[in-house]
Amino acid sequence: MPGPGAGAAHAVTTSDVVCLGESMVTFLPSRPGRLADVPSFGRAIGGAESNVACALAAAGHRAKWVGRVGTDGFGDHLVEAISAYGVDTSAVRRDTARPTGIYFRTAADRATDTHEVAYYRAGSAASAMSPANVPAGDVLRGRILHLSGITAALSEDCLSLLHFLTAPRPGRPLISFDVNYRPGLWRGGEAGPQVLLDLARHADLVFVGEDEAEEAWGLRGADAIRAALPEPSLLVVKRGSEGATVFSRPGPEPRSSTAGRVEAAGSEAPVREGADRGQAPDAAAPDTVTTVPALHVDVVAAVGAGDAFAAGFLSATLRDLPVRERTRHGHLMAAAVLTVPGDLTAPPSRAHADRLVALDDDAWGRLRLGPGWTAAGQAPVTRTPVTQEVHPT
Repeated sequence: MPGPGAGAAHAVTTSDVVCLGESMVTFLPSRPGRLADVPSFGRAIGGAESNVACALAAAGHRAKWVGRVGTDGFGDHLVEAISAYGVDTSAVRRDTARPTGIYFRTAADRATDTHEVAYYRAGSAASAMSPANVPAGDVLRGRILHLSGITAALSEDCLSLLHFLTAPRPGRPLISFDVNYRPGLWRGGEAGPQVLLDLARHADLVFVGEDEAEEAWGLRGADAIRAALPEPSLLVVKRGSEGATVFSRPGPEPRSSTAGRVEAAGSEAPVREGADRGQAPDAAAPDTVTTVPALHVDVVAAVGAGDAFAAGFLSATLRDLPVRERTRHGHLMAAAVLTVPGDLTAPPSRAHADRLVALDDDAWGRLRLGPGWTAAGQAPVTRTPVTQEVHPT
């Protein structure tokens, strides 16, 4: 398949992380209850990949979001709102024929039976993303390329794009893939789990919830998930109240901020730097298994935590921190989002987060984080009322 886009070779300006996917305008309920009973909604933004980009930019990294929106007011709002977080939106394309996606949701936790979501995204501008209209230079210049299984479910063109981006090639950025299994998005339903498994096998770093692995693949437990996904050098299994278990072995790391050159579409090697990426590491090499307990959090709204966890983990990966510290940073970024009503919030300062990450295991286990804990210089909340052990799914 020829590479995305066209154009002459040009010098690379490297982002720390490039996030590709659909962002939508989200309508949040003014009060709890069924969608049928909610009298009004407030406007926000939502999208797994753009959420990660916003969180990373807020944490001080050079983040780029690559997407496609309509030439409508909702598209204007998305680009302006995401840009306001410091995200590079120069690669966002506008579609004159297709609208920007929107959705409405209830206040209930996504994991509960009372949670409702009404998507209006069929035929959206983002669903038209393909290898033909996403230029290689927009996507392959980052140190890390972050993708999710949601994009693969939007259309056959989007799936073709993800297959292209995850294919082995010299100089490929480190590929981060969040499985994000959403059964309702898959056309026909049955193909989705296998598609996601195949994409995950071509990634370097994979995030997957223990619950979604059971729903999608019938796998129970972190060890069974690793057995089905031996290829990624880093596999992060999110285990709800048990925390997260990371399987790691030597493999690709984010490339240096000085990258090579991006060639014209159709070239054999879109980015010339380093050895082939996407080749599976030696599956016989032993894993290092790291389990980090979940935090106790006074939850305001259980949404957006999975994207925030990925952002925290990626931020620490860019800093070349050990796996244990990467996972703790993921937990802390998730806790920041869980203690506010929406999907996005200002993260703790790096110094504040680093102090908490450096705590010994006993002190980490005693942390109680509530609304306002991320304020610069403020000690973490240590209250004892009803709390929830949480971890993003």
